[in-house]
Amino acid sequence: MATETETLPPRPAENGATPAPQGPVPPYPFVAIVGQAELKLGLILCVVNPTIGGVMVMGHRGTAKSTAVRALAAMLPPIKAVAGCPYSCAPEADGFCEHTRSHDSPNGKGQPRKPRAITIPVPVVDLPLGATEDRVCGTLDIERALTQGVQAFAPGLLARANRGFLYIDEVNLLEDHLVDVLLDVAASGVNVVEREGISIRHPARFVLVGSGNPEEGDLRPQLLDRFGLHARITTITNVDERVEIVKRRRAYDADPFAFAATWEKETARLQRKIKQAQKRLPEVHLPDPVLYKIAELCVKLEVDGHRGELTLSRAATALAAFEGRNEVRVDDVRRIAILALRHRLRKDPLETQDDATRIERAVEEVLA
Repeated sequence: MATETETLPPRPAENGATPAPQGPVPPYPFVAIVGQAELKLGLILCVVNPTIGGVMVMGHRGTAKSTAVRALAAMLPPIKAVAGCPYSCAPEADGFCEHTRSHDSPNGKGQPRKPRAITIPVPVVDLPLGATEDRVCGTLDIERALTQGVQAFAPGLLARANRGFLYIDEVNLLEDHLVDVLLDVAASGVNVVEREGISIRHPARFVLVGSGNPEEGDLRPQLLDRFGLHARITTITNVDERVEIVKRRRAYDADPFAFAATWEKETARLQRKIKQAQKRLPEVHLPDPVLYKIAELCVKLEVDGHRGELTLSRAATALAAFEGRNEVRVDDVRRIAILALRHRLRKDPLETQDDATRIERAVEEVLA
């Protein structure tokens, strides 16, 4: 189900002080998360360039996986959407959604009326483990069929996630056929539903984020390969960092409004940086020499298919845009190689080195 915000009960002011802020509790600030550099970088790059294909996050329980996703989505600037559109389509969208089309004026004269726009937060939709395919993709609206005798479409979770995030916790426990559907839709940006006499196509562009605990098993390689980036996070062992995590969380629990205000400047700085990167992205140049290095690296690692080159290219371009540059460097490829290729390596039971070490060794040989 979609993420709902918690609301604090009113708190009386003390000694004539200003009453405490009311309303939805702000989520834990993204910039206040300690460590987990791979996770944070992967999420940011997918926001800058959603065509990267989402992030698969494997890590121990309690390592801020879901916290990071919700914090980043809440930090993004609100988006404009067509009022009444179940897919939150942009007013300027020129697609196949009937809600975004201009309508004739009431008297048949003058310019067609444009759809009314409203401002909404970036959607964040949680996909529960027990969800059925009908719940995810949408199905026949039974209520309207019974009361009005018409066939109508009842949008599912994919419709609600359009232009936002679809978060799947414990994705490695999700049924394979449902993961196939999600990955296909995430790659195409379109959800097609054909059942009970209904044939519907609607936009479904979202950043797919899956998380899981490696102790409970991995995804099948064919499915894992469909995720753009793969971040592995582990429990932090540095004592100072662990203490800092506890201090920050206690401060947030005691007064989430004051804690969010403490990080407001850093949050605004990151917001501006992401927005500028999104605007700069189309202008970022990927030189042929760097592209050849990307291809050589994938050949060296015996990566099957061509998703490795495509993801590396897109992620390196997004990284350059995020850092304010108009040209991709070899160093950009070096920094995101593990994120983009870790889950694409062939599994060799006789291999004694882990995937990250193998990639680091290949990077040193190819990108030196």
